[in-house]
Amino acid sequence: MKISIMTLFPEMCETVLQESIIGRARRAEKVEINCVNIRDFAGNKHNKVDDTPYGGGMGMVMSAQPIYNCFNSLFNAETEVKPHLIYLSPKGKTFNQQKAIELSKLEHIVLLCGHYEGVDQRVIDEIVDEEISIGDFVLTGGELPALTVADAVCRMLPGVLADEVCFTDESHFDGLLEYPHYTKPDEWMGRRVPDVLLSGHHANIEKWRKERAIEETYKRRPDILDDTKFSKKEKQFLQALMENNVSNE
Repeated sequence: MKISIMTLFPEMCETVLQESIIGRARRAEKVEINCVNIRDFAGNKHNKVDDTPYGGGMGMVMSAQPIYNCFNSLFNAETEVKPHLIYLSPKGKTFNQQKAIELSKLEHIVLLCGHYEGVDQRVIDEIVDEEISIGDFVLTGGELPALTVADAVCRMLPGVLADEVCFTDESHFDGLLEYPHYTKPDEWMGRRVPDVLLSGHHANIEKWRKERAIEETYKRRPDILDDTKFSKKEKQFLQALMENNVSNE
């Protein structure tokens, strides 16, 4: 898979992407990630990529042409399919694990990082395939959201993590938050690891983990339970949780 990040701050992105799991995956050629400076396509003496907004107002707006030129440099229109272009925007659809899985199946995605007061709407209408937000808040630029998306997508690729179970057991992968984790020692500050995790009984451990995942989700994010598929016994466990909660109110 190939990921291209269109940004005014490629060094900022590279600092993050050369480290840890994603950095190792790049060096092992499990994924190709390129950070491209939009200023290189400004086409003017001072590499200016922004201008004042029509209609007045505070701040500056990123111009359409440098972004358009930058995007077109990323692929050969005559021989390659247009990459899937994502604009990181507070107006976009909220990013989640299912979107990360969906994007990981594409051959080439491009992440456009806005800055200042945003991007000229005309280039969005011309080349952007979708807009994505990482939450209901505003940042100074799209670099951190782009890095978030790139990290989440890369972890879904074959060979990036040591074992597929590393991500299939994680929060949100199957619609639930993750169960609690423990490591040595068995007891810390008077708090013991649950006995079932020390039992060596794998079926009981898996049952405990699933129930704790359901419980964590019910307590913290009940809004996502409706989209989760449960077995008959898991439905019964959730129903008991809900009834116990009502009785305790």
